[in-house]
Amino acid sequence: MTDCLAPHVPVPQSGYVRLTWLDPRGDVRCRVVAWTCDCKALIYELCELGGLGFIRRTVQGDTITVTETHRMPIWQVRQLWAAVLVGMAR
Repeated sequence: MTDCLAPHVPVPQSGYVRLTWLDPRGDVRCRVVAWTCDCKALIYELCELGGLGFIRRTVQGDTITVTETHRMPIWQVRQLWAAVLVGMAR
């Protein structure tokens, strides 16, 4: 049994979609509404702001690298989030 409360990032599935990752805009505050477990080196966060959303990816190692998807309508980013959680997008 694990003590983790958030889902873990799954292994990419065959035929998964490769997302385009951009440098963080950092121009506005957002609300993080869901996230994957931070016990691993790769963490994803579902972020929403003003009717739009994006996914933030953090890679932890010797350095921390943060990237984000482009902004998109909330319904679309939630579909993308679901794909990330089952290994069909990364």
